[in-house]
Amino acid sequence: MTEPISPSRLAVHDTSPIVDGSTARQSLQNSLELAQLADELGFARYWAAELHGMRGVASCAPAVLAALVASTTQRIRVGAGGVLLPYHSPLVISEQFGTLEAVHPDRIDLAVGRGAGGPRAAQFAVRADTDATTAGFAEQVRLLRSYFAQELTDKVRSVPGFGNEPQLWMLGGSEDSAQLAAALGLPYAFGGFYNQDDTAGAAETYRMAFSSTDGKAPYLAAWVGVIAADTDEEAEFLASSYRLKSVASRLWGRKMKLPDPHVAQKHKPTDKNGLRQFHRATDGFIIGSKERVRFELAEFLSRTGADELILRMPIYDHECKLRSMKLLTSEAR
Repeated sequence: MTEPISPSRLAVHDTSPIVDGSTARQSLQNSLELAQLADELGFARYWAAELHGMRGVASCAPAVLAALVASTTQRIRVGAGGVLLPYHSPLVISEQFGTLEAVHPDRIDLAVGRGAGGPRAAQFAVRADTDATTAGFAEQVRLLRSYFAQELTDKVRSVPGFGNEPQLWMLGGSEDSAQLAAALGLPYAFGGFYNQDDTAGAAETYRMAFSSTDGKAPYLAAWVGVIAADTDEEAEFLASSYRLKSVASRLWGRKMKLPDPHVAQKHKPTDKNGLRQFHRATDGFIIGSKERVRFELAEFLSRTGADELILRMPIYDHECKLRSMKLLTSEAR
């Protein structure tokens, strides 16, 4: 029997998905329950996403969701995965997450990234004058760190940020972000679940270039899509929800919320190309029974050298998602 990976090497990334037939309210309640289970199982951290203008996503305000989660859990680290820094004032982010760290000391993470975070119209609605270039992003990270360090910047200081710095992470999915994380001496969260082969390359780039003035070692967390169930067949059935959602967008130009897998099975493509695209939608995911998933996660850790895994679990049924988490640990029966 394959032994489970230590829960201390697992984390949850949550978009608070609004599945077909559900609401934002129910989605956010599910997120709280998901985080509480992760806390009970001994997972390392829970991260809330920042995404805007997407009908199927309720995680738009990670600082708010992190505050709710931290207040209803006991020990798990909580934070943003991640804050899209180009959309925000570094001062305001330092105040928000400094406040969280002050109330929940040594439990708050702040992963910053520069991804799109939603459709173009939503990007402009959030902040039209954003500078998401590599150079602009690096300057924003420098400014953010200066506020936590209590440096005066244009005669402004971050009052709650002083002495209350969360664990700062770099989030990305490219060579540029790996290089920047290494240059700044930050832990790095690599979102390579679409192509696991990219993870090993990013890990090597990051570790080779890592530089730290305080003696810290490089630390890599890697995203991976996971759908676990009691049997391989059930896991494949659950995966059909995400597969249909992906195919509907790519082939049919139709946006849809994550559908019930029973619906997905009825409407999956029947032509050769469509069926191929249907199954390719979960390339890079680890799908199967607990034995298969535990084995493949261990192999993934060994191959990439990642210190930690950040789980993405696009499962329609909330109870099945909770069960999927339990199957990765010794709590599963």
